[in-house]
Amino acid sequence: MNLFEDDQILEFQDTIDKWITNSVTPNHPSWEKQGIMPRQVWCEAGELGLLCLTQEEKYGGLGLDFRYSAIIYHQLMKAGASATAVGFAVHSDLTANYINHFGTHEQKLKWIPDMACGKKIGAIAMTEPAVGSDLANISTKAELVGDQWVLNGQKTFISNGMSADIIVVVARTEATPGKPHAGISLFVVERDTPGFSSGNCFNKLGLKAQDTCELFFENCKVPKENLLGKAGEGFVYLMKNLGIERLGIAVMCMGQALGAFETTLKYTSERKAFGRQIASFQNSKYKLAEMKMNLDVGYAYIQKCYREFLEGKDITVSASSAKLWASEMSSKLIDDCLQLHGGYGYMDEYLISRLYRDNRVQRIYGGTSEIMKEVIAKSILSN
Repeated sequence: MNLFEDDQILEFQDTIDKWITNSVTPNHPSWEKQGIMPRQVWCEAGELGLLCLTQEEKYGGLGLDFRYSAIIYHQLMKAGASATAVGFAVHSDLTANYINHFGTHEQKLKWIPDMACGKKIGAIAMTEPAVGSDLANISTKAELVGDQWVLNGQKTFISNGMSADIIVVVARTEATPGKPHAGISLFVVERDTPGFSSGNCFNKLGLKAQDTCELFFENCKVPKENLLGKAGEGFVYLMKNLGIERLGIAVMCMGQALGAFETTLKYTSERKAFGRQIASFQNSKYKLAEMKMNLDVGYAYIQKCYREFLEGKDITVSASSAKLWASEMSSKLIDDCLQLHGGYGYMDEYLISRLYRDNRVQRIYGGTSEIMKEVIAKSILSN
C-alpha cells in the first residue's frame, strides 16, 4: 500500500504480511467453517503487538498512531482474511478506544491490558432490531438502582458477539421527549455479568469467520463504576469516534479492491480465450485501466483524510465521503474483477469469490451509504 511510506511503517507491513501468509491465510477457510476465530489467534496477535497497538504503553499498547492499525486491516482485507480484519478492528479501534477516550484511569487499567494481549476480546453493542442505524432512538434502558445499573434490552448484528468478554453497550438512561439524542449513556458489560446472554451466531452472506450475533440484557446488573464517562453524554461520545471508524472502513475497502485488482491482473495475464490473453482484449484493458485509476484516486483522498486526522482536524464529513466513495467503488471494482474471471470467479477456491461476498457489507455497517449521504448533505446545506 502506498498510503504511508516510511521505513518504520514498511517494516511493520512486512511483519504483518509474513504473519498473514504463515498463520492466517492457510487457516482462514477452516475458521469460516467453524464460524468463529479460535481464541489462540487473538493470543498470537496479542503477542505480536497487533491488538490495541494505539493504546498507551502503560495500558499494554504500543502508543502508535492509527496508521499502524490501518496497515493491519488493509493487508488482511487484501489477502481475503476479511473476517479477521473486522474482528480486530472492532476489538482494538472501537471497543478499546471508547474505554481509552472516555474511561477513567482505573477502568483503562482494568480492561485494556487484557485486550491488548488477546486474553479478553472486545465488542460494541449499538444496533437494535427495530432501529438499525438510528442510534438516537435506541430502546435498551439502564436504570440506576442503588449502586448498580440495571440494563434491559436487546442488541443485534454485534460483531465479536459470541467471543466478547468486554462489551461497550449503548443504553438510554433518561427519557428525553423531543430530544432523542440526549439521555444516552455507555456501559462496559463483562461476559459473566448476571442477566447478560448472547444468541447463536448469524449465518451471513460473507465474513463467515467473524462471529455476529444478538445480545440480550434481562435485568442485567452492572456495577455503578462501569459507566463510561458521564451519564447522558453517550451520543456525543459515539459521534466523536465515528469519523475514524468510517475512515478505517474506507481503508478496508481499498485493501479489498487492491487484492481484487492484483489477483485479476495476474489471472487475465495468464488465462487465454480464443488464443489470446484475456488481458489483451480491449474491454479487459479498459476495465483494468479504470480499476488502476480508481485505486490511485482512492488512496490519494484517504491519505489526505489521514493527514487531517493526525493534525487533529474534524474528519466527520471527509471520513463519511471516504467511506461512501471507497465502499461503492470497491463493490463495482470487485464485481468487474469477478466478471473477468468468468465461471472460475464464482468458485470459492478463488480469492475474487471471497472478496466479492465479504465486501458487500461495507456499504452497510459503520453507517449505510444512505446515512453517509445524509451526513455530507447536512454539511453542504448548513454552509
